[in-house]
Amino acid sequence: MNKLPTQCPMCRSDLEVTGLYCPNCDTSIQGHFAPTANPFNVLNQEQMHFLMTFIRCEGRFNRMEEELSLSYPTLRNRLQDILRLLGFEPKADEPVKFTAEERMRILDALASGEISPEEAQAQLAGKKTE
Repeated sequence: MNKLPTQCPMCRSDLEVTGLYCPNCDTSIQGHFAPTANPFNVLNQEQMHFLMTFIRCEGRFNRMEEELSLSYPTLRNRLQDILRLLGFEPKADEPVKFTAEERMRILDALASGEISPEEAQAQLAGKKTE
């Protein structure tokens, strides 16, 4: 099912919902309804799937790595992208904080040759790498 548009494609004015339909019982309701504000409307289907997986895994990247078959740095970058889209841009002067586990993951990836020293340095500095 498509997302409910919030703006007119012609003039960019806010849209108003005037009808609702239940496909189960074939009921239609007509009127003027204000669409509910949904901050997640800016996310695409892939980002919503990532967010639902994040919630289901209780924010534990080690579980997400297994479920999505993605590396820790990729998961972290995707989460950062979603946070930025939702308006939670980290301040430029704010240092990136890692847990001991996160720091060890990066260092383990470096030790096993999965990432280069430059990539490890960039990740530890909080810079995006893919």
